[in-house]
Amino acid sequence: MKQMRKLLKLLCSRMVIVGLLIAVQVVWFLVFLFRLTRYSVGINIFFTGLSVIALLFIINRRDNPAYKLAWAVPVLVFPLLGGLLYLMFGTKRPLKGLRNRLDTAKKRLHPDLKQSPGVLEEIQKQDARIAGQVRYLSGIGFPVHKNTQAEYYESGEANFPVFVEELKKAEHFIFMEYFIIEEGVMWNTILDILKEKAAAGLDVRLIYDDVGCLNLLPSNYFKTMEEYGIQCIAFNPFIPIFSVVMNNRDHRKIMVIDGHTAFTGGINLADEYINVKKRLGYWKDTGIMLKGEAVWNLTVMFLETWNGIRPTDTDITCFKPQKWHPGEFESDGFVQPYGDSPLDEETVGENVYLNIINMAERYVYIFTPYLIIDHEMITALCLAAKRGVDVRIVTPNVPDKKIIFWMTQSYYSWLADAGVKIYQFTDGFIHAKCFVCDDEIATVGTINMDFRSLYLHFENGVLLYRNRAVMQVKKDAVDTIERSTPLSVEMVRKRPFVRLLQAVLRLFAPLM
Repeated sequence: MKQMRKLLKLLCSRMVIVGLLIAVQVVWFLVFLFRLTRYSVGINIFFTGLSVIALLFIINRRDNPAYKLAWAVPVLVFPLLGGLLYLMFGTKRPLKGLRNRLDTAKKRLHPDLKQSPGVLEEIQKQDARIAGQVRYLSGIGFPVHKNTQAEYYESGEANFPVFVEELKKAEHFIFMEYFIIEEGVMWNTILDILKEKAAAGLDVRLIYDDVGCLNLLPSNYFKTMEEYGIQCIAFNPFIPIFSVVMNNRDHRKIMVIDGHTAFTGGINLADEYINVKKRLGYWKDTGIMLKGEAVWNLTVMFLETWNGIRPTDTDITCFKPQKWHPGEFESDGFVQPYGDSPLDEETVGENVYLNIINMAERYVYIFTPYLIIDHEMITALCLAAKRGVDVRIVTPNVPDKKIIFWMTQSYYSWLADAGVKIYQFTDGFIHAKCFVCDDEIATVGTINMDFRSLYLHFENGVLLYRNRAVMQVKKDAVDTIERSTPLSVEMVRKRPFVRLLQAVLRLFAPLM
C-alpha cells in the first residue's frame, strides 16, 4: 500500500506531468513535420534550404567549436529537420523579455561596482601574473577588494551551523539566491529564521530556480513565501512547452546578510548537502563565508537579478558593507567575487579556470562533479601537466547522473595520457567546485566544469589571492585526494559498448 502511494505521488508530481506534456508536443511536432514534408517537394526544398542557411550561420558564429559541431552534425544528418530545430532551439541566451530586463538592471546597478586603483597596483607589485587575472575580472565589472576576511568550509555540515548563526544575527536585510531548495531539516531551520526576521520588519528576499526546485517544492511556492512576509521570486518559471530557453537556469548560491557578511559555494539548501539525507553515499561539498568589502560584489549580483525581474530599488547604497558595520573591516589578502551569465559572449567562469591553469607553476588541484570540457580546457590541462605542473582532478565515484558520469569518464584517458592525475572520490559524490594553485590563488564557487555551467547558467565564484582561505582549500584538497581512488584507465577501456556510447554522447555534450 505504501509503495502504491509513492507511485501515485510520483505519477501526479509536477515533473512527471510536465514531462508528459512536453513528450506529447515533441511527438506531435515530429508527426506534423513528417506528414508535411511527405506530400510536397516544394516544402522539402524549403526546409533543406533552411538547413543550408542554418549551417552557414553556425559555421560563421563566434561560438565554441564544440557547440558548433554539435549542431552541424544533426543539420547535416537530418537536412529536412536540422535547420528548423536550430532556428527554434539554437540560441543559448534567455528569452528576449527576460534578457532585456536583466540587461537593463545590470546597466543601472553595475556602475556601483567600482575598482580601487590602489588595490590593483599593490597586486601588480606582488605578482604580475596574478594581476592579469584580477585585472581581467575587474575590467568586466568585478572589482578585487582588500579589507575582507574569508573562511572556507570543507563540508555542508561544517558550513550549516555558521549559516544559522549568522542569519540569527541579521538586523536589517537578508538576500538569498539558490538553485535548489528542498523542504527538510536544513531548509526548515533556515525558513523559521527568515519568517522570524521578516515578521520583525527586516527586508528578506529569496530567489529560487524554478527548474532546480521542480520536483522539490510545491508549484507557486513563492506565494507561500510572500504570505510569510518573505519577498520571493521563482527564477525563469518552468512552463510545459518544448523550448530550449528553459536551459538558462539560475545556478548561483548567494546569501548576503546586512551587506557585510555573505556565503557562497556549491551548497544548496537541501538535506543531502549536509548529509542528513544519504542519497549517493557521503555528499562532499564546500562553501565560503566572506566578511568585509568584497561582499558588495555578491550583493550587487543579487540585486541585478532581483531588479531585473521585480524592479524595487532606485538607490542601492543602503546595502553597502559599511552601512551597517561599525568600525573598520579586518583585511586578509585579496578577495574578488565574480559572476557569469549567458547574457553576453563572455565565458567568465571558464576564463578564470583557464587563467589559473595557464599560470600554474607547481600544482593545481581541482574539485568538480562533472568533467565535460571543450578543446581549450583539455589543451590547457594537458599542457600544464606536460610542462611539469602537478595537475590533479577529483570527480565523484558515485554518480548522480549515469550518462553524465560516462561522459566525464570519457575524458580520463586523454588527460591521463598527458600526465593529469584523476581521482574518484571514494566515499560518494563530490559536488564541490574549487581550484587551488601554487599556495597563492584559489577559487570557490558554483561553476562546474561542464557546458551547462560554463555557457548556459547564471553562476558565481570567489577568487582568493594570498588569503588564508587559499591554504584551507589546499588542505581540504590534499585530504580529499587521500580519500579518493586514483584513476584506472583500464577499467574504462574494458567496456567497448560504454566507450562507443561515450563517443556519441561527447559529440552532443554541448547541447545536454
